[in-house]
Amino acid sequence: MTRLHTRIASGDHARLLRRALLAGSAAASLVGMPSVVFAQDAETDEAADQYDDRVIIVQARRQDESLQEVPVTVTAIGGDTLDKFSVDNVADVTSRVPTLNVQVGGSGSGGQLSLRGVGSSNISAAFDSAVAFDFDGVQVSTMRLVQAGFFDTQQIDVLKGPQSLFFGKSATAGVFSIRSANPTSDWEVGARASYEFEEEGYLVSGYISGPISDTVGIRLAAQFNDIDEFQILQPGTPAVNQKRGLKDFIARATLEWEPDDRFKANLKVQYTKNENDGAIGTAEISCGANGRADEVFLLQGGLVIPAGYDCNTSDQRYFLPDAAPQLAPGIPTPSKAAGRNGVPFGETEIWFGRLLWELNLSDHLALTSTTGILDMDAVDFDCYSYAGVFPGGVPGGVGCSDPINSLEQLTQELRLTSDLDGAFNFMLGAFYEDRTFIFDTAQNGVNISFLAADPITGFTYDWDKTHTTKTEALSFFGSAIIDLTDQLELSGGVRWTDETKIQTIEVPFLHLFLQGPGFVAPGFFSGPITFQDDNFSPEVTLRYQAADDINIFASFKTGFKSGGIDNSALPSNSLSAAALSGDFSSLIFDSEEAIGGEIGVKSQFADRTFTLNATAYYYVFTDLQVQNFNATTIQFVTSNAGELTTKGVDVEWGWRTPVEGLNLSGNLSYLDAQYTDQFLQPGGAGGTIDLDGRRASQSPEWAGNIAFDWAVPVNDSIEFLVSGNAAYNDGYITDEATLNDFVQPSFWTLDATVGIGHPDGNWRLSLIGTNLTDEIFVITSGGRPFLAPPGNLNGLPVGDDLVLTQNRGRQVFVEARFKF
Repeated sequence: MTRLHTRIASGDHARLLRRALLAGSAAASLVGMPSVVFAQDAETDEAADQYDDRVIIVQARRQDESLQEVPVTVTAIGGDTLDKFSVDNVADVTSRVPTLNVQVGGSGSGGQLSLRGVGSSNISAAFDSAVAFDFDGVQVSTMRLVQAGFFDTQQIDVLKGPQSLFFGKSATAGVFSIRSANPTSDWEVGARASYEFEEEGYLVSGYISGPISDTVGIRLAAQFNDIDEFQILQPGTPAVNQKRGLKDFIARATLEWEPDDRFKANLKVQYTKNENDGAIGTAEISCGANGRADEVFLLQGGLVIPAGYDCNTSDQRYFLPDAAPQLAPGIPTPSKAAGRNGVPFGETEIWFGRLLWELNLSDHLALTSTTGILDMDAVDFDCYSYAGVFPGGVPGGVGCSDPINSLEQLTQELRLTSDLDGAFNFMLGAFYEDRTFIFDTAQNGVNISFLAADPITGFTYDWDKTHTTKTEALSFFGSAIIDLTDQLELSGGVRWTDETKIQTIEVPFLHLFLQGPGFVAPGFFSGPITFQDDNFSPEVTLRYQAADDINIFASFKTGFKSGGIDNSALPSNSLSAAALSGDFSSLIFDSEEAIGGEIGVKSQFADRTFTLNATAYYYVFTDLQVQNFNATTIQFVTSNAGELTTKGVDVEWGWRTPVEGLNLSGNLSYLDAQYTDQFLQPGGAGGTIDLDGRRASQSPEWAGNIAFDWAVPVNDSIEFLVSGNAAYNDGYITDEATLNDFVQPSFWTLDATVGIGHPDGNWRLSLIGTNLTDEIFVITSGGRPFLAPPGNLNGLPVGDDLVLTQNRGRQVFVEARFKF
């Protein structure tokens, strides 16, 4: 076998880690009920000490502020709530945050976050997420960091609406922020172990935390999760692994240094490794309106393979065949998929480092620096036909690929913040990002090796291609807070952003039988393809304190998410046309912008035992970045929606009842999100369909939850714990391809926990159930690849089967934890 080229290997982890500078600052430790957080943990950082124990601290404006006073719509979930319900995956948070939609898994971006009906495609890793993912103060540009979940978490904050002023790029729809736990003031050791019965998985985690000296604290934490039956395949599926499992390992070290009252520093280093038996997540196949399992249609009908699946989309039994023997052996090297005989797998390794320091330049000025580094190497192999079985049960998986994703990211932010005695305070800041992303994959789009392997190399793949994208972003921002009166506050600011992306495309290998018209030539190199854009994102807010515990605010906000160059273009069709003309503008998608505002009230009554917050909002998104997949032509379609308008109301409440230890909380959201300008997609008469006027995907009109948490003292050393959360969603459209895409009907989910433990949390035994009713719902949908087209000479019905990505089913844990 001829080796044509050397794929770009993993980055130098040690070199990148040494780029982090010593320093950091602490963040507040918080716990609470779902959605409305009631009280701080006793072990908070000193930043929280200025507030009483019923006040929740958030960092919605990049500084510590009371949740009830900050004029931003924030849903906060404390670490205690995450522990009680064994929430350690981003997708599990959706039952606590209405209108938040999460898909984790798959190739491409590795996941998708959407909020209030606005998100980014999970297909392409070229898109930044419209809901920024902020991990310990660093914006992370890959969803693969969340595939292994999270642990040892201090708090999760979900900020709704555009947040470009303080969070910059990729925050047009909101921010999903995770803050991990910091060192404690006293030595503490904790551990937990759980076993999950439905997927037959176990989890063990632990930490040790405390002061090394009077000025230095340390926290070491690690978690291992091993699931045997993440997916169970449909009986008769031609695959080596009839049960697909996964393993996650996460380890984190945190150092905190405060030599005096003028300087403090915090350094976090985390290693994540994820292994699985295939990149395809929980994806079922719907047989569409024709009610049949459509054949895999290849080579213009020269080869038709029976689908094999049973069209049952609710039994959580997946038909995911291994690669067909004709396609399995010859993968362009080097690739970890070589020598595995077409058996799916996935491996991801991530190093993450964050360095935060704060220096008090004077009694009234503080300088804060946040340095973030991320180094990721991910490879997986799977067959994206979701179908195919030959007579005798021989695997017939086609459309296989082995994407190698490599990412190196460095970010640096500086903020100068005032704390003046007068009515005026300000923040000035600068942000820089340098990122290199490499997407290198061998693919079977035509599956030409059913005729014969490439005569020259012996490779059985159609092509190998590499997209290398370098991103450089620079932004400056400034904000001010002016106390017009004792009750009236005016705040606002503006961020200027300049972002440049340069991509090169290489196709070192193309199967000999495909060489000719309609494909680029082997050895193709695009040269640099450049995208550049800049933007001013202003914001202004007026807050009125009507009473000690009632705050009313009105905000005008804008958002910006840079465009870029598509990295899903195949050597056929769009890429070959661009190569012939020398014009690669068809691969460029425009920047996404948002403008609008919201009016809200945050209130507490009855000695702060009852909290009621509400926000009404209206936003218009222009050039929303969208990518779909044409299942018949096997091409990716990247476009910008003309305009999406979202409006609605969010309400959240919490009540610390007079019953000792009983807390209640809930959320209710009304959402109206629809396309309000021309949005053309392929299909229909004239070759296009205009989605103008259609409701946006992942946008339920009504969604909400209600939760309770009751700690019942048995005696001085034992308490009984019971918690529950019921979430409702009235349904939504799951795709953005036609006027009648798949609609997920309304559904309920139910979580509950019962346990017994020490009142101070020294030990606890729990039985935890999530999605107890085993409700299976669809998150996203799209056409199943390799469907029979209209007018085919084989006389087959037009293929209309759909790939439905779904949630995980019921999970039941028994868990033991302790700390001392």
